[in-house]
Amino acid sequence: GSEGTGLSLKRIRFTLPESIPSAPGTLPHFMEEPDDAYIIKSNPIVLRCKAMPAMQIFFKCNGEWVHQNEHVSEESMDETTGLKVREVFINVTRQQVEDFHGPEDYWCQCVAWSHLGTSKSRKASVRIAYLRKNFEQDPQGKEVPIEGMIVLHCRPPEGVPAAEVEWLKNEEPIDSNLDENIDTRADHNLIIRQARLSDSGNYTCMAANIVAKRRSMSATVVVYVNGGWSSWTEWSNCNARCGRGWQKRSRTCTNPAPLNGGAFCEGMSVQKITCTSLCPVDGSWEVWSEWSVCSPECEHLRVRECIAPPPRNGGKYCEGLSQESENCTEGLCIQDIETASDIALYSGLGAAVIAVAVLVVGVTLYRRSQSEYGVDVIDSSCCDFIFFSPDRTYSGPICLQDPLDKELMTESSLFNPLSDIKVKVQSSFMVSLGVTERAEYHGKAHSGTFPHGNNRAFGTIQARNKATYIQNLSSISTTSELKTTAIFGHLGGRLVVPNTGVSLLIPHGAIPEETSWEIYLAITQRDLQPEGTDVLLGPEVTCGPADLSVSTPFALTIPHCAEVNSEHWNIHLKKRTQQGKWEEVMSVEEETTSCYCLLDPYACHILLNSFGTYALIGEPISDCAVRQLKVAVFGCLSCNSLDYNLRVYCMDNTPCAFQEVVSDERLQGGQLLEEPKLLHFKGNTFSLQISVLDIPPFLWRIKPFTACQEVPFSRVWRSSRPPLRCAFSLERYTPATTQLSCKVCVRQVKGHEQILQIQTSILENEKETIAFFAHDDSNFPAQMGPKAFKIPYSIRQRICATFDTPNAKGKDWQMLAQKNSINRNLSYFATQSSPSAVILDLWEARHQHDGDLDSLACALEEIGRTHSKISDITETEIEEPDFNYSRQNGL
Repeated sequence: GSEGTGLSLKRIRFTLPESIPSAPGTLPHFMEEPDDAYIIKSNPIVLRCKAMPAMQIFFKCNGEWVHQNEHVSEESMDETTGLKVREVFINVTRQQVEDFHGPEDYWCQCVAWSHLGTSKSRKASVRIAYLRKNFEQDPQGKEVPIEGMIVLHCRPPEGVPAAEVEWLKNEEPIDSNLDENIDTRADHNLIIRQARLSDSGNYTCMAANIVAKRRSMSATVVVYVNGGWSSWTEWSNCNARCGRGWQKRSRTCTNPAPLNGGAFCEGMSVQKITCTSLCPVDGSWEVWSEWSVCSPECEHLRVRECIAPPPRNGGKYCEGLSQESENCTEGLCIQDIETASDIALYSGLGAAVIAVAVLVVGVTLYRRSQSEYGVDVIDSSCCDFIFFSPDRTYSGPICLQDPLDKELMTESSLFNPLSDIKVKVQSSFMVSLGVTERAEYHGKAHSGTFPHGNNRAFGTIQARNKATYIQNLSSISTTSELKTTAIFGHLGGRLVVPNTGVSLLIPHGAIPEETSWEIYLAITQRDLQPEGTDVLLGPEVTCGPADLSVSTPFALTIPHCAEVNSEHWNIHLKKRTQQGKWEEVMSVEEETTSCYCLLDPYACHILLNSFGTYALIGEPISDCAVRQLKVAVFGCLSCNSLDYNLRVYCMDNTPCAFQEVVSDERLQGGQLLEEPKLLHFKGNTFSLQISVLDIPPFLWRIKPFTACQEVPFSRVWRSSRPPLRCAFSLERYTPATTQLSCKVCVRQVKGHEQILQIQTSILENEKETIAFFAHDDSNFPAQMGPKAFKIPYSIRQRICATFDTPNAKGKDWQMLAQKNSINRNLSYFATQSSPSAVILDLWEARHQHDGDLDSLACALEEIGRTHSKISDITETEIEEPDFNYSRQNGL
């Protein structure tokens, strides 16, 4: 034992005093002390110790003396001092280290004796070196824009000693000292502050210690460049030398050109505008003036001017003389007799004055005599006219004897564009002016909309002045509120407005113990119109009472109709104040600790601490912003007459908008004729066209001018409710026709198109039923306690206990968030008392319909500690009532 070894050492020390030289006595001084060592695989390590002066040196490991037979000792003499130097070696095997169980690592130190006393060396630890195979976190590939930041995360495998990390790019080592733009010092991560095209490549994380080297999965980084427009060129000259033409300018997507899959420039590369070039007008002479009075030189003159028309816009001036002169006495000119010429001149003037006076008197008398009879010399019974049609121009005589015909000629409203609906009329003017239909055009054009609140199915308007080519858009107006109320306690629960996609999750512990609150959730159906270009993307949701506050955030889910893309939409969460105004809470892309927005493709999940009225407002930042519309076609449940109405709805792609349409159609006896389809409506200012096609000939006909209806862009883009509706009137030729087959085409001009194939019977007992809703949650508007949650409470507690605790590897709740596709605004969770609990609340809100616990279990498995800790949890759950439920659902 250790005591025997100690006694033998004492005997050695006292039996060999004569062997120590007579140099001045001193304690042993260590010239070499044992170093920390690592056992690699099964190879033993050697610990050495060297001291002077030393009679004996022995090793002590883990508080016990090493047997003297295991020591190898060497003696020598120091030439300078003449003192004895002793050096000792021992081997430590892997088995010795593995067999040791203690509060600290396996350690050894050496003790040296001289005849003045003992000295102890430092303790040297011995550890078994290893390096796991799998990285705790592999770097993930990224696509980043040029000058964007690249962060590649790497967490090396666990090992002793800790692994050193090196980054490779395309198998070449990266030296951050040579490139200031690259930093590899931050917790093994690779950070490229401003991405360059040269930074594209395959990146690998290399981890190595004295045992082995490990390579991570390679991450491909693509640095792309979005295209940018060059400056516009100057406008070209007008292409028409005379009259109306066009001029254009162009630009190219070269500033910069798109690279590595970057987006091509959006917008037009060529712009054209109309222009008018002034046509040159050549001058033309007016008629010659009268000859002038004969001059004393026996000549008279006449003149003309180049003003009929004058030359304009570079036209040519008139050719020829502007005045002419000729002899006025036919050669009998007597210039010497002045008296005779004077007499002739004066006599001529007197005769002219008399003639003018007689003419004036005669004209005056004639006009007075005519006015007494009041005869209209202009015959207005027949006149020529020119009428312009979209297809051709008609001209010819028409008699205006019927006052209704005069009204037709003066009726300006026939040519005015309709305010809400543009109707394509594909007939000629002669057909529209036929005898049988002419009366329809005498009245003014219809306004194009019916009053709000009219819930009837619109049929034929039996008025003399009806416009048969117009079918009106109808709105379904209601002021009712969809509301759900329940009483909740400390266990929390879930409120759902049935068939609307709106829900409220109250977490466990949000309400104090031994208290209960009556909480309500409602959809307020107001005609909200945001300011400017903003649009309402979903319902306006109210939860309350407003004066209550919760200790942990609750989750509010609001559906939306935007195609989520941060390059095309800037989406905000807004709250209504007590004064009725809207104030911004946050942008969904904003980093804040006051609340959290998680935007999924069809809904937004919001973590809040205060109740109130909330709405999602979208600000389009490009013409490519898409509002998702649902297109549905309804018809009558049964048809007792020859007329049949098709009603086409275009509404927001949200469950609540669809429910509003279905509820109204049920009241009218409507039937869904085809599975609704999704239409991507772009914010490019182009209108929406709805048309009925392929109507069976000889069986059905559509009433004139109703085959195609066009709705202005603003009516579709800005309106969320009432839903947009177009009605089409069809007519059977015979009551024997009981089947209807046709197509409904809904398309945006220069945009997306959807075709709905209608195959239906107009007899109620032969109709097929099409399901209205994918999730019928009307039977469970409120759930309280554990049954409202998908994750069993016992499992939830263990997940939180595991991932909330910080350790040397980092805050594991961050990995829990990342594995559940929560990658932004993590600072919000860091402020919560239990970040993992809030992340799981968000998971519950996102998976309320599918309850996909398998995905959560897979996420936990991907985290390095899953096998060692979560498996232990499930093994201890055997006696708990929730165990079977958790095992069936992947946990």
